[in-house]
Amino acid sequence: MTRILGIDPGLLHTGWAVIDAKGAERHYVASGVILPKQSLPLSDRLVEIFRGVTDICKKFLPDVCSIEITFVNQNPKTTLILGHARAAAIVAVANCDVSIYEYEPNKIKKALTAAGHADKEQVYKMVKILLPAANPKTADESDAIAIALAHANMSRFKF
Repeated sequence: MTRILGIDPGLLHTGWAVIDAKGAERHYVASGVILPKQSLPLSDRLVEIFRGVTDICKKFLPDVCSIEITFVNQNPKTTLILGHARAAAIVAVANCDVSIYEYEPNKIKKALTAAGHADKEQVYKMVKILLPAANPKTADESDAIAIALAHANMSRFKF
């Protein structure tokens, strides 16, 4: 059994999910969202993400982590800030000696829905089909579960 931590990074909402996978079996463990206080300076919000991901790693002891690669937005400032949040999560995971796998958003969607441009509702529906025990309350949480599932699906064919 491989324990996978999926992370959907964001400065306002960092979704996370933990699943167990063995062959074609998938088991939901836990998921949630790290919500840094918007009133805090950027550096403090990044620390909250770092600490939140570190706590998740210590509690659930993942074997690997899959994280979404930042896509370039039309607004470069938004892309840069999202990159900061992503970096805080990556450093937290790496600091816990967990291997990290990075996936583009369209590959994550394709691994779940067979469509690289699936919308959030399609991703949510596939998450519920593949892991009925999961009950994501936000799109960020659903996306994190999808990222973990995508790694479980794609890693079967990489090795």
